[in-house]
Amino acid sequence: MADISGPPPSVINGPGIAGAPDPQHVQAVVAKRLDGLPVTRWHRRVLAVVGLGSFFNFFEVALSSLLVPLLPAAWVVTTTDKSLLISATFAGELLGAVALSGLADRIGRRRMFQINLVAYAVLSVAAACAQGPTQLIVLRFLLGIGLGAELALVDTYLTELMPAARRGRMLATAYALGMLAVPVAGVLAARLPHSLASVSSWRWLMVLAGAGALCVYLLRRNLPESPRWLAAHRPTEALAAVERIEETAGLPVTAVFPAAPALGLGNQEGGERPKLWGSALRKRTFLVCLMETLGPVGFYGFASIAPLVLLHKGFTVVDSLTYLAMTAIGYPLGCYVLMHLAERIQRRTLVIASSLLVAVAGTVFGLGDSVWVIIPAGLLTTLMSVINATVSRAYGAELFPTAVRNTALGRTYSLSRLVAAILPFCTLPVLEHLGAGAVYVGCASLIALMSLAVAALGPRTNAVALEGI
Repeated sequence: MADISGPPPSVINGPGIAGAPDPQHVQAVVAKRLDGLPVTRWHRRVLAVVGLGSFFNFFEVALSSLLVPLLPAAWVVTTTDKSLLISATFAGELLGAVALSGLADRIGRRRMFQINLVAYAVLSVAAACAQGPTQLIVLRFLLGIGLGAELALVDTYLTELMPAARRGRMLATAYALGMLAVPVAGVLAARLPHSLASVSSWRWLMVLAGAGALCVYLLRRNLPESPRWLAAHRPTEALAAVERIEETAGLPVTAVFPAAPALGLGNQEGGERPKLWGSALRKRTFLVCLMETLGPVGFYGFASIAPLVLLHKGFTVVDSLTYLAMTAIGYPLGCYVLMHLAERIQRRTLVIASSLLVAVAGTVFGLGDSVWVIIPAGLLTTLMSVINATVSRAYGAELFPTAVRNTALGRTYSLSRLVAAILPFCTLPVLEHLGAGAVYVGCASLIALMSLAVAALGPRTNAVALEGI
């Protein structure tokens, strides 16, 4: 271990240093060293593995609506069945987010990454074997439980590991990989033969998802634990973890123990575990709850019923899926655009601007009847909704302290799953009785309200250490 200058040995108990550790100072040291690292090939490898895991979450979001037109006519799928099929995975994620996200704050980020993907892989293959709509609904609900803590964990892990000056850009890059799932699912749904080797195409989609998730599980076994989590729970291991990261990245081990910076609101990790609705975090918890309630109305309200909207407008199943596959390019493209904006524009500003643009473009999509209107409006809606959803998640992850970050993100994220699960039961009847315009104008109004909340309550976070926000 490199020579150390700074506080006396009793302040920190790293490898080769005697004395009991001071958790708050360990936190400061770990934060300073992680935020001071340049982005290296090691960071990019971690980002790729984590981003590939999120791929399957977005693949499931796409399948929620794409599966409905592909199911066999012999199943006699009712309107209620369609609503349940679209919402089943979201309802499972709601339960998983509430029940599992807190575990990542207790047992560690790395271990939860393994649990999530194994559960999803097994249940996705099981769902491919469903023999009727009821079985499929139940199995998709169960696999949703496995996915429930995934996105909150992605946000938490990358937010804690990536340098402060590049945090937003790196998270956007990870989501760009994940969002590739949406156009991939759209192309597969539109172009796979209805029956391949005597197996229906929708079954192949779920088998492919399960097999891919198992491959990513094997890659994730080599991920390190978050040093920030270690600093809050096992401080004697935290500095060793940072040193391993520095060595693996091919960088010299840092030889400085900085003085502890002033901790931001709610970020004092020593002492009593902070409460989400306590005085320090109440306003932030309320804001993120609003973002996770109103934001998904734009993201899922526009996207989840889009195939049925196009069918309602008179397009064929094949044409509808083809048009949606074209507009789905906006999902990875939105993340690509965000990669270049995330550190140049305050995240709160990006949330506000993108939500307003989603409202406008989505309304045009809902009111349009021409392909020349629907495809550009759909592309802009998906692009801006991805920017909005991704930057909202990055922004929310920055607002909570390490000790409760994943718990906070999981519980607030569960609200988005609740909204996504309920939306089909609200939007499909409106679609049938009032048309697509009414659906999308309503969604646009709600997401515009979110922009007002962020403008009123949101702090600035760009390039600020997590412990100082």
